[in-house]
Amino acid sequence: MTFQEFEKRIVKIGKMDLPGEAVQLKMAPIERLLELKQQAREVNTAKRAGVMALFYPDSNMDTHLVLILRKTYKGVHSAQIGFPGGKLEASDNSLQAAALRETEEEVGVLAETISVVKELTEIYIPPSNFFVQPFLGITKTTPNFIRQEDEVEAILEVPLTHFLDDTILVTKTLTTSYATNIEVPAFLLNGYVVWGATAMMLSEVRELVKQLL
Repeated sequence: MTFQEFEKRIVKIGKMDLPGEAVQLKMAPIERLLELKQQAREVNTAKRAGVMALFYPDSNMDTHLVLILRKTYKGVHSAQIGFPGGKLEASDNSLQAAALRETEEEVGVLAETISVVKELTEIYIPPSNFFVQPFLGITKTTPNFIRQEDEVEAILEVPLTHFLDDTILVTKTLTTSYATNIEVPAFLLNGYVVWGATAMMLSEVRELVKQLL
């Protein structure tokens, strides 16, 4: 789909009801996620972060979604695919501001060039004890991506046609921070296996976009 057509349709998402946790849970790697989310709310010690599902036109004006491959480090999200975004800092006046700031820092897309279309369904990530607020946004110009070298290993440019193709839905056997050799639902995007919280958030984004087409 050309970005011009995508841009016309995507604004309708702002008025649509969110598919919510029901769609997220289709890609959940553990059955107890909602229970853990409620427990985290009650304790109220979790950290907070904002991330951006950012669509943009490539040089041919075809619609793409940007994701990042995180660096290998000593942490639960080492070498995983994710959205640009990050932790809420004291300088941020909102989670949306955090998502925009981190997107600019991690992939070089200026915050002022991003239009936020929709606040999506919040998700809880047990291994890192984070509540993550995703946002759906667009930028109208083809980005000149600049990778944040100390945090981002690679930038993934995912064509919308690939993202919506049902053949990307797979099941993989993985060893995680909480279980060994478990089968998890995942997306296969640009040759990378995307699972866990990112897959859950992508599931909601994908459902919303599919409703427009």
